This record gives sequence, structure tokens and C-alpha cells, in this order.
Amino acid sequence: MMKIIRDIPSLRDQVRRWRHDGETVGLIPTMGSLHEGHLALVRQAKQDCDHAIATIFVNPTQFAPSEDFDTYPRDETRDIDMLNGLETDLLFSPNVDEMYAKGFSTSVAVSNITQCLCGAARPHFFGGVVTVVSKLLLQALPDRAYFGEKDFQQLQVIKRMARDLDIPVDIQGVPTIREADGMAMSSRNKYLSANQRKIGATLYQVLQDIATRLTAGEHADAVLLDGAATLKAAGFDPIDYLEIRDSETFEPLETNNGTARIFAAAFLGETRLIDNIAVRAV
Repeated sequence: MMKIIRDIPSLRDQVRRWRHDGETVGLIPTMGSLHEGHLALVRQAKQDCDHAIATIFVNPTQFAPSEDFDTYPRDETRDIDMLNGLETDLLFSPNVDEMYAKGFSTSVAVSNITQCLCGAARPHFFGGVVTVVSKLLLQALPDRAYFGEKDFQQLQVIKRMARDLDIPVDIQGVPTIREADGMAMSSRNKYLSANQRKIGATLYQVLQDIATRLTAGEHADAVLLDGAATLKAAGFDPIDYLEIRDSETFEPLETNNGTARIFAAAFLGETRLIDNIAVRAV
């Protein structure tokens, strides 16, 4: 059975014993409410490393006061069953006081690539993310840490943070896991009504259409206007962003440069959905 740890000293002690035996460790940070996308990260960690540590912590510092921290889906019993099913070695599931001790007053910030897309729509978000991820990396000091490409900007921000702070952890991206209709798996999909869930796949379909037209040589302005119109007609409103950017620099692009990626975030009812796909190089 998977070991469950809720305090930092016990986590470090376990990792220290694995290290003493010359064994490698993979870390999978999550906010719980696990789905197949998270499980893909666990499977990759188990393939690459001797031991896999999953973490569950709904991080309050990445939520604005108006956002869904209090209602974010939580079901630790179900999550534990899913992790046990994959023979995960350890779950680290601390409470808020363990992660942010009384008087906590330090934050980590990454500039430039955080100032667009989700960083522009949610200015508080990446400061909370990189602070808690930097803490998890330092608490566990794994060989590798795994993040899904559905949150592609977040993945790149975490890579930059780890590189800039010389945190000796290899940050690994894992491809987005999708439902049969193409919709990216997300914990927030649980918020959708049955009708909204049917509409949700439109987001991925629009991204695919934009990618096809860019590959054919069309200009970004036209395909983005058409894509936004399709999303609004389907019921997505407001649209936080629908943009084509370089996947490394995050500079906006007008045509396919070989490293282009399409990013979208839009509300379907009260639920904010995000997705992204790469544009095939020509």
C-alpha cells in the first residue's frame, strides 16, 4: 500500500532513505481531484524512476478572492484509491499550515513569459504556482518532476524557475490526455452540465482548425477572428484569450514559424476551460 505523509520532515526522511539506497525519485505535483491526465504523469514517473511521489495540495495562493478555491473539487479518498491502483510509492498531502507556516512572507516570481495569456488574465496566478512548486521541489528534491502540457505556459514557467534558481530537478512535460471527443481532461470539467460538456469539445476543434489553416499559410488575424466567432456561437463567453505564440519565447506570431502554438482560455457558463496545441512545422 502507498505510504501517506502529511509533514515535510517525514517526506524528507523517506526520500533520504531512498537516496541512501541509490534509488531515483519522480515527483507529480497535483491539486487532487485526479483524472487520467494526472495518472499519465504517475505512469511516466514510474517508468523513469525507482519511486513515484504524488502530491495533493489545493494551493490557496494561486486563487484570487473571486475564484473557486472553496469549491475546487476535493475527494482524497477517491484520489488515494486511484494512486494505489498504480502502485504509487508515496502520497504527500500536507495542510495549509504545513505548507505556509505562520508568518510566511516569501514569494517567487518569474517575469516576461508570465505576463501574457493566463498571466494577463489571472495576474496573481503564476506567483502562487511557482512559489508552491519551488517549495515542493525543495521539500522532496526529486530527480524529476512531471507536469502536463495542457497547462503549457505553466510548464514553461516552472522550467524557467527551476533553471534560474538552480534547483537540481529535471522538469518533464507529458502530453495532454484527451477525452474521446478531443476535450482536454481537467478537474474543472466536473463543473460542466451535460449540455455544456457536449459543447466543451468545440474548444479543441477550433484549435485544430486554426492549426490547419496556419499550416496552409493563412495569416493569424483571419483565423483567430473566425475561431473566436465559432467559440462565441457555441456558447463560450467571455474568451480570455485565443492567441498564436512562439512556444519558447511566448512572443505573438502572425504566421507559422515552426515553433508556433495556439493557446485558448474561455468560459463556458461559470467554468473556465483552457487548451493549447502545437502547429505542425512546414
